[in-house]
Amino acid sequence: MKNMEEGNKDLIEDRNGDHVSSNSDRKKRKKVHTLSLEDTEDFNEKLRKRGVIYISRIPPRMGPTKLKSILMDFGEVTRIYLEEEDKSARKRRRKASGSNSGGKRYKEGWIEFVDKKLAKRLAASLNNTPITNHKRSVHFGDLWSMKYLSRFQWAHLTEKVAYERRVREQRLRIEMMHARKENQAYSSLVEAGKTMDRIQERRSKKRKNNEGAEESKNSQVKRRFKQNKPVEDKKDRSAKKVVLSSLV
Repeated sequence: MKNMEEGNKDLIEDRNGDHVSSNSDRKKRKKVHTLSLEDTEDFNEKLRKRGVIYISRIPPRMGPTKLKSILMDFGEVTRIYLEEEDKSARKRRRKASGSNSGGKRYKEGWIEFVDKKLAKRLAASLNNTPITNHKRSVHFGDLWSMKYLSRFQWAHLTEKVAYERRVREQRLRIEMMHARKENQAYSSLVEAGKTMDRIQERRSKKRKNNEGAEESKNSQVKRRFKQNKPVEDKKDRSAKKVVLSSLV
């Protein structure tokens, strides 16, 4: 009996005769890596040592990858975020240029460096300087416009982006509500106009029917007047004959 129980625990046969692995062969649970207090303190200390540079203008044909490759020559870049232009501005730009092949463009950006001292020196030295000195480069003639953000952390940027997204969604929701109300008001006015048209049509049809009935009634009715017969006196006949004969 013990051997049978042990065998049942090790292997279980299903209805089709296939073997199913036992409890010992089940998938191992994923280990949860817990950080110690020292590791978290070290990580927070590293975050506090990082510095953020703000770029107020991103030249055309420059994306996050290219910007990071340029600034990596001056120091280690940990994170970068560029804000895209609005869809309406992109549409106006394409319409003005007469071409639909214009790529993405960015308005402003934030770059995080490992060392805040390096970021501060870099912003002070590169501000209002040419991006490149190569005449064949598409960025020849463009200047850097950057500033070091003192006591600014990357978490502030994420909060700002999340807040702007919530404001945008709220504004979009309000606009949708206004549009829905306008559509409802317009549809109600249309329905009221249709009902008034139907009422006017019924009234005009009824008026025409009444006028046609009166005309037909007037045409069918024949008025008859009762007339009295003239009164004749037999005694005057002989006198009338005498007068008539004398005239002849």
